[in-house]
Amino acid sequence: MFDVGFSELIVIALVALIVIGPERLPRVARTVGALLGRAQRYVNDVKADIQREVDLEELKNLKSTFDDAAKSVEQSVNQVEQELNATAASLNQSVSAAVEDQAVENTAETAASEHQAVAEIPVPSAQMDLGLESQPVHEPAAPPKG
Repeated sequence: MFDVGFSELIVIALVALIVIGPERLPRVARTVGALLGRAQRYVNDVKADIQREVDLEELKNLKSTFDDAAKSVEQSVNQVEQELNATAASLNQSVSAAVEDQAVENTAETAASEHQAVAEIPVPSAQMDLGLESQPVHEPAAPPKG
């Protein structure tokens, strides 16, 4: 602020001693010291307030930077989630198609094997089914007339 040297302070003290006088000089010096102390505290408070404002502004800038980074990460996560959902849907369709193809193939194989099994079963003759060869045929007796 002011560049006041020791020699200048001595000149100011001598002028004050001559102007104020030796009786009132100690009281004036105390008052001036108190006023300078108040002024110094006021300047320090203003400096502290300015520093707090600067720090607050830096914190706001840092917060906005972090918010932007968080939004960017969130967008990336959402994009990856959409890609994963699309991939999952594609895989589900592929699996469903494979299961349906396997089911159709199994149905065709089952039908072919049933047809083959039916073709391999020997057809019994009518006599075997009726058992005509081993048992004599008996005709029922006619009821009496009467």
